[in-house]
Amino acid sequence: MSRPVTLFTGQWADLPLVDMVRKTQEFGYDGIELACWGDHFEVDKALADDQYCEQKRELLDQYNLQCHAISAHLVGQAVLDNIDERHRLILPDYVWGDGDPAGVNERAIEEMKNSARAAQKMGIGIVNGFTGSSIWHLLYSFPPVSPAMIDKGFDLLAERFNPILDVFAECGVKFALEVHPTEIAFDIYTAQRALEALDHREEFGFNFDPSHLIWQGIDPVEFIRAFPDRIYHVHVKDAIATLDGRSGILASHLNFGDPRRGWDFRSPGRGGVNFEEIIRALNVANYTGPLSVEWEDSGMEREFGAQEAAEFVKGLDFAPSNLAFDAAFADD
Repeated sequence: MSRPVTLFTGQWADLPLVDMVRKTQEFGYDGIELACWGDHFEVDKALADDQYCEQKRELLDQYNLQCHAISAHLVGQAVLDNIDERHRLILPDYVWGDGDPAGVNERAIEEMKNSARAAQKMGIGIVNGFTGSSIWHLLYSFPPVSPAMIDKGFDLLAERFNPILDVFAECGVKFALEVHPTEIAFDIYTAQRALEALDHREEFGFNFDPSHLIWQGIDPVEFIRAFPDRIYHVHVKDAIATLDGRSGILASHLNFGDPRRGWDFRSPGRGGVNFEEIIRALNVANYTGPLSVEWEDSGMEREFGAQEAAEFVKGLDFAPSNLAFDAAFADD
């Protein structure tokens, strides 16, 4: 099997896309996953300008790069979140508007619908992203949190995301939620609740990223086994727990890269994720889509890391066997 190895541009949006595609090719990738921020893929321009997507494709073709997904993580975060000043840093001005929380939620919903329309126009079948969560702040049940309060969070998912998914269905595009802290689904049980809240709509699945599971103590392979038909896209990212008796999993309000943290992200192959078992589980799940490197490592120079990651992932991937190893002993 030769799954395409792609590079997600979310952590590279400080660079113009013309520079990013050149670097992506030079690093050794087969393709690129375009973030919907910076100038990498702008949803409003894709819909307003009939030449926009064609020009993006021409640029990618110039560097022999495939594109299987766009990523609307930042705007998606504002669909369910309780909006505050943090969101202004991650949203386009036309989505932030005057900052009124209800208005921001409404404009984020419309932008997510438009992301499906823009993906269709680009000839892409997957939009990766976030949902946000109105109940993330209730994670620790003190003061006591009633089941009804949690139910309201999943009810809000259905209320706000079903109209979004209606547009995805019209466009023939799927939404792949990156299961992640601060999202409505952040582990196996909450992912199952999200599917149930949305009546298991085919338009809704997951962008599998093991780095967000392992530090929580969740086996990423078990996530694949739980949702084999809902893995719509895969991010390759590593993480490591560095608990030393002083720091904890909640990270002590210490930012990424601080050596005092209890866990942090690492370049693929340099953390605690067992990618061998993940590839085997993806083979069982019949996943044939891209392996997209989301490169994050505060302790490593990013261009070195991105190139090393491309080599690592290409050396990691393999096809499942189409013949039992002991087939020679079978009866005719």
